[in-house]
Amino acid sequence: MKHLSGRRQLGALVGAVVLVGAGGWIAGTQVHSPADAAAAHNAPKAGPVTVGVQRQSLIATVVANGSIEFASPQPLSLAGSVGTGSSGDTAGEGAEQRVTKAPVAGAKIKEGDVLMAVNGRPVLALSGRVPMYRALGPGTSGDDVKQLQRALRRLGFEPGAISGNYGQGTAAAVTQWYADKGYQAQQPSPDEQQQLGQLQQSVSSAQETLLTMTGSKSTGGTQAAPKKDTDTETDGDGDGNGNGNGNGKSNSNDGALRKLQLESAKKSLALSNAALSTYQTTYGTKVPAGEAVFFPKLPVRLDKVTVKTGDSVSGQIGTVTGSELVVQTVVPGSDGELLKKGMAVELTTAGGGKAQGTVSALGADAAASTAEGDGEQSTGEASRGTESESESGDATTTEAPAAGDPSAPVPLRISVPDPGPLAGQPGASVKVTIKIGASDGKVLTVPLAAIRTSADGKARVQVQRDSGVSDVQVTVGLSAAGLVEVKPAGGALKQGDNVVVGK
Repeated sequence: MKHLSGRRQLGALVGAVVLVGAGGWIAGTQVHSPADAAAAHNAPKAGPVTVGVQRQSLIATVVANGSIEFASPQPLSLAGSVGTGSSGDTAGEGAEQRVTKAPVAGAKIKEGDVLMAVNGRPVLALSGRVPMYRALGPGTSGDDVKQLQRALRRLGFEPGAISGNYGQGTAAAVTQWYADKGYQAQQPSPDEQQQLGQLQQSVSSAQETLLTMTGSKSTGGTQAAPKKDTDTETDGDGDGNGNGNGNGKSNSNDGALRKLQLESAKKSLALSNAALSTYQTTYGTKVPAGEAVFFPKLPVRLDKVTVKTGDSVSGQIGTVTGSELVVQTVVPGSDGELLKKGMAVELTTAGGGKAQGTVSALGADAAASTAEGDGEQSTGEASRGTESESESGDATTTEAPAAGDPSAPVPLRISVPDPGPLAGQPGASVKVTIKIGASDGKVLTVPLAAIRTSADGKARVQVQRDSGVSDVQVTVGLSAAGLVEVKPAGGALKQGDNVVVGK
């Protein structure tokens, strides 16, 4: 038993020695001299940073974020007051104008539709480029009347000749149009009826006076005196002198007076008839200035409404837009120089949907098309333009770039003939991609950082080879996505070569 115990003790002692030796060896391998430690932490020797030359196709694009909007926003206002309703209305032309049926945001307005109602009277939409600026009625003429006549004919209410003169045919067509919409066309006001009555009474009085004068002339005058005895005959003035100066002179004066009175009665009648005739040319069915709004192109969409039922009508009452969608965006001035109208555009929604568009305006033209309520001519505003009956019409508000500043941002408007996935998403953001060029097949490309311009103004790249770094002259072509097409002089550059982009 003692022998076995001794052997165990010896084995334990040997194991302990082995463990101590192994630990010392491991510790020794982790110990370095100060020189070795410094050498291990030194940075590697500096050298040029290179990128391989590639052969590939290049497509140059301008990319931006845009906003989906409805086209052609315009402020909406009325050109004047609506009428007074029926001719028996006691409210008077100066009654305060209040909304009795408010316009509805999002509504689509077609020609002949009722936009809203004010004081129970309709505000009607018509197509035309001359804005409403006055009441149209008997006696008026001009391009705005011709525009109204054409609109009535399109709506199926025949006004007669398209003459630009508001006559009885136009008045009858207006009456039919209003009745079709459930309203009575504006008839003469009580004041107008009273004035007509006064003019008619003036004519009647003048006629009565003239008839009295002419009747007096035919039945009156100096009657012949009965013949008397010769021994008692006088000279006519009762003095028996026989000088004949009495009744003859009186008859002459009376005749002159009656002649003057007759001429005055005739002149009075002529003036009264002229005044009545002039007034009657302007008397009849009218379209008040506030009851029609002409739009350059219909239909339109009521985008925003700033009034509600019961509000007083003054100033802007809302905003209308076209029913088609456009995309508004802004690109840097350097990119804007590469763009022009008619370029194709790819539009990508956040969900990945794609639609195609076309650059329809850029720069000041695109900025002006998005301005709202800036004091320029508004739909329905009291200003006048040149009539054109062609129904061709032509967001984010963007200021036009400063003239002559090439670095200024450039606004773009993109038309979208087929909205596809963009439909129903006004205000949403889209990715705008405009292709401005493509390489002719696969070409040699290097990073833009590899291009250097030497003192002689020529472009060069530095190529690293086993023998060192050498300059190669190149001609620069299309650039896209940080790469640029290069054509080396004399074939001194090929795919796979490494060009220096930094050190």
